[in-house]
Amino acid sequence: MLRSTTFFAAAVAVLTFGSSSSAFAPSQAVGRSSFRASPAVYQQQKTASSARGSTSLSMGAADIDLKGKVAFIAGVADSSGYGWAIARALADAGATVIVGTWPPVLKIFQMGLRKGQFDEDSTLSDGSKMEIAKVYPLDAVFDSPEDVPDEIKGNKRYAGLDGYTISEVAKAVEADYGKIDILVHSLANGPEVTKPLLETSRKGYLAASSASAYSLVSLVQKFAPIMNEGGSVLSLTYIASEKVIPGYGGGMSSAKAQLESDTRTLAYEAGRKHGIRVNTISAGPLKSRAASAIGKEPGQKTFIEYAIDYSNANAPLGQDLYNDDVGNVGLFLCSPMARCVSGITMYVDNGLHVMGMALDSAAMKTE
Repeated sequence: MLRSTTFFAAAVAVLTFGSSSSAFAPSQAVGRSSFRASPAVYQQQKTASSARGSTSLSMGAADIDLKGKVAFIAGVADSSGYGWAIARALADAGATVIVGTWPPVLKIFQMGLRKGQFDEDSTLSDGSKMEIAKVYPLDAVFDSPEDVPDEIKGNKRYAGLDGYTISEVAKAVEADYGKIDILVHSLANGPEVTKPLLETSRKGYLAASSASAYSLVSLVQKFAPIMNEGGSVLSLTYIASEKVIPGYGGGMSSAKAQLESDTRTLAYEAGRKHGIRVNTISAGPLKSRAASAIGKEPGQKTFIEYAIDYSNANAPLGQDLYNDDVGNVGLFLCSPMARCVSGITMYVDNGLHVMGMALDSAAMKTE
């Protein structure tokens, strides 16, 4: 049990700081992030995907048409996250995609885009490549320039950058595009995530809430006024919001609970005031580049491999989860097809959230 908890804490620590993460494996993918498949050949290519170890399986945007729509994805810095998968699904449906990237990794991300490092993960259903129309520096723990402390202003990783607070980015997006239609929150950070809640400091707890939950509130505050009526806001959460996940500490479980509660309240307030919808997706474990490198000992599986095996053994649908599964659900929730859907937590976890007993538990074995 101690070994598993240690794996969990280590995995969460890296994944929480992932540039497009939702604080845990669901926000990351590994290896080739996509290849295209139509519903007619789903089973055939699913088998091929499993054989190649891919973590995504795209089935296209079907009849959803988002041409003329603008989507801002907050928290994208590589092609391995759920934020990227949602962006690609939106682009596949014709939306113009713009992103906000954490300043310390902005140059690396932009260089990767220029060098074509993400081209393979950018392929759309028609064979073309997803285009990111513009990348904005964004640090979502700061609402306005007055909030930025001197140590950040003097940090070399922020050198030469300005206008990265939420209010400034919203103004820049408005200046460039006028109104937008879709806002995706793919952000989380918990500096003390490896600590049990009993050992978490007030500073660490509040930092997790600020980066992982209040950031959504602030984004909606600043972006809702520049969103077209009928627009959609979407975030990413995790089952630790409502179930105990040993090792998921530092106040992150509380932050995810806040995020889901705020989703419901924002759905009401922003719905009435701005005519937009607010939803969140709770995804299951997905093998990630970061998690694959953690907790690996000779003869032992990594934590994320344990988590995936647990899900496959206990979820109602014992099948692999691909990052495009979340991307496609995100596309639906952000499209007019979900025009009457707001305030929900949508589970994309093969049904694992409904289980109250582990089928592979030793206590379940018959003698």
